[in-house]
Amino acid sequence: MVAPPAVASLERKRIRAYLALIIADIAAILTCFLLGGLLYRGALPDAQALLEAQLFIPLYLTIALYQRVFSIRSLTDGEYAAIRVAIAVLVAAALLNLLAFYAKFNTSFSRGTFTLGISLSALAMAMVRFGSARLLRKRWGPIARNVLILDAGGPQFSLDHAVSVKASEAGLRPDALDPHMRSRIAEFLFNQEEVIVSCPPEDREAWSLILKASGVHGEIVSDAPEHRGIIGITQHTETGVTGMVYSTGPLGLRARLLKRLFDLLVAGLGIVVLAPIAVLIAMAIKLESAGPVLFVQQRLGRGNRMFSMLKFRSMQVEEADPEGQRSVSREDDRVTRIGRFLRRTSLDELPQLINVLRGDMSIVGPRPHALGSQAGDKLFWEVDDQYWNRHSLKPGLTGLAQIRGLRGATEEEGDLSDRLQADLEYIAEWSLLRDVVITIRTIAVVTHDKAY
Repeated sequence: MVAPPAVASLERKRIRAYLALIIADIAAILTCFLLGGLLYRGALPDAQALLEAQLFIPLYLTIALYQRVFSIRSLTDGEYAAIRVAIAVLVAAALLNLLAFYAKFNTSFSRGTFTLGISLSALAMAMVRFGSARLLRKRWGPIARNVLILDAGGPQFSLDHAVSVKASEAGLRPDALDPHMRSRIAEFLFNQEEVIVSCPPEDREAWSLILKASGVHGEIVSDAPEHRGIIGITQHTETGVTGMVYSTGPLGLRARLLKRLFDLLVAGLGIVVLAPIAVLIAMAIKLESAGPVLFVQQRLGRGNRMFSMLKFRSMQVEEADPEGQRSVSREDDRVTRIGRFLRRTSLDELPQLINVLRGDMSIVGPRPHALGSQAGDKLFWEVDDQYWNRHSLKPGLTGLAQIRGLRGATEEEGDLSDRLQADLEYIAEWSLLRDVVITIRTIAVVTHDKAY
């Protein structure tokens, strides 16, 4: 059976490239303004030229972000990047002159130095873009994105910059009700930013459900784009193949970067502040009963990919339930005395801060469920087809459902449905401010009458 391809994350490499270009732009502006001061005023370093550069840099970087100077296309298309740089320089220069006019300090500007500075800067940054685009295009391909073609028995085609996998050889099938199969598919989709499935018409519905929960840009090749659930249509110019777009991922790169920075900040601070409490909890667990301090359980993460979730052990070792088939009840005899306290105060969840630092989880997101969890007499994913879509984001330590009091045992199908709707609402309406608010409000529901 074919193993998942080892694909490095181009998204992370692009972020490093953006940072390198930002640093290069700052260095180019400072150097070119100082050179302008030398050529026009005969001084090096020239204090006036340095002041003009320091005022110009923040304006340029702000405009450059809006002008897509730092975008995927700019990384591999030197001409496009040079044009965006020129526009950003001109707009930033105009804004600086306007601000200087109203602040009445434009008379202290040297027109010659400023003109030479912005002209040389634009030229230098454009040259850097042409050189970097040529290098990155050679290394990463023309679109600087990881693309996977999943051949599941449909029309044959290929793209030069894509990895191609035969679903039959890899043992992949669109079984919507098998979490292990979904996790295996997720291994093949790992670090892929665009997935194109080529399958027979009768399998499109099943594959579309897989793609919608994947958290990536997902397409299905088709010669007849009339199909429910599509959100767009693309035409691959290299092959002329039409793709029906079923998913784009809930968050863009900037949003995910902000969310990750928030996670690292909160999780890092939490581990430092709560470390003494964690040590005391570990000692109490060991003193009360033999066995490991931590309970490790497989849960479904982003894109339905399995990960090992950490918790402080709250049950007797011999009574552990790896699949989570039996929900914990109020007077559950499997729970230890210290475990009952930990569950009631949610302190058993503290080790998941490590999961957040690892990147398996987020501070805020849909809570990860055990594979055997049931609502009434049905498995969670049997209650509602949309259940899998909650995994298009990383699971969280807390979430919108939790601060609304939707936690505890799922004795009826409605208990799950309410949580699912809250999770899907959170994904659809995500914002960094909402993550901050949910994190703060979680403090008020750490102790809850349904936490047992």
